[in-house]
Amino acid sequence: QVQLVESGGGLVQAGGSLTLSCTASGRIYRIDSMGWYRQAPDNQREPVALVTNDGTITYHDSVKGRFTISRDSTKNMVSLRMDSLKPEDTATYYCKVHGSTWPYPEVMDYWGEGTLVTVSS
Repeated sequence: QVQLVESGGGLVQAGGSLTLSCTASGRIYRIDSMGWYRQAPDNQREPVALVTNDGTITYHDSVKGRFTISRDSTKNMVSLRMDSLKPEDTATYYCKVHGSTWPYPEVMDYWGEGTLVTVSS
């Protein structure tokens, strides 16, 4: 199994910053990508930022220029630096790993429990 531990959520004023962190542990066979999704009330879960093994980074248009994702492959960690936060960023943020669990090579998605980010106006 893979366990994802998230931290860094909280309440912040508009224009402020927060950094989310996620660490994966367990019987990890292979990790193809790590990233962050978010879900606001009455909305679908959407990708925010992803990074693959070859270093390719993808951001949602709404966060480009404000959020920065980084990955430490040696520690199975991924972080999301969020600057210039807006009330529209308020959501539960979920860490996601796309990979497989030893000894099985089949890949699947693993999700964290989620951490709440609230941006006040």
